[in-house]
Amino acid sequence: MTKPITRVLIVDDHPMVAEGIRALLETFDDLDVVDCLTNGQEAVDQLAALCPDVILLDLNMPHMGGLTATEIILERAPETRILILSMHDSPEYISAALSHGAMGYVLKDVPTDDVKDAIDTVMRGERYLCNGAQAAMSPKTRDGREALTGREQTILLELAQGHSNRDVAEALDISVRTVETHRKNIKRKLGISSTAGLTRYAMEHGVLQGTGRF
Repeated sequence: MTKPITRVLIVDDHPMVAEGIRALLETFDDLDVVDCLTNGQEAVDQLAALCPDVILLDLNMPHMGGLTATEIILERAPETRILILSMHDSPEYISAALSHGAMGYVLKDVPTDDVKDAIDTVMRGERYLCNGAQAAMSPKTRDGREALTGREQTILLELAQGHSNRDVAEALDISVRTVETHRKNIKRKLGISSTAGLTRYAMEHGVLQGTGRF
């Protein structure tokens, strides 16, 4: 019996990374890489046309990042498996991705066979965390704060990037009042009273690309 072909979409704003992953995955007969896109907005726009089974999705990209894209993609095509492929091993990143509905998290420095194993695992409907992600999520990494919800994590990222309440509301298709409520809850949970403090927290915890310990 012929093994079904898994349609894979790669979304990463670094062309060399995306094409390198594509070349490696195309060595497997049961994988069909349908395209390489550069940001979450393109993935959302091309979703219906490409019909991917699995999306390998980076987190920090221009125009629309991975968290927001995951949320929108799963609203439109809940059967799609989202597999985050990232350089960041921060527990904040990993928990945010999983709470948004991603079924797996793989660090970009893992061997090719691990990426293939991750794709096969999520296609079976199981969650996959590479060894590095599992280590990052061990209890000793947690700081005891009340956890942010997936939506709050998305809004924290947007606010930390300097976007206004109205910008966030338009991007997530929610009301400005809802954003304000989430903003208050985020500050309460993190014990932070100012927007500058939120940005500082995001930088220190690796929520913003190229900041903190990353």
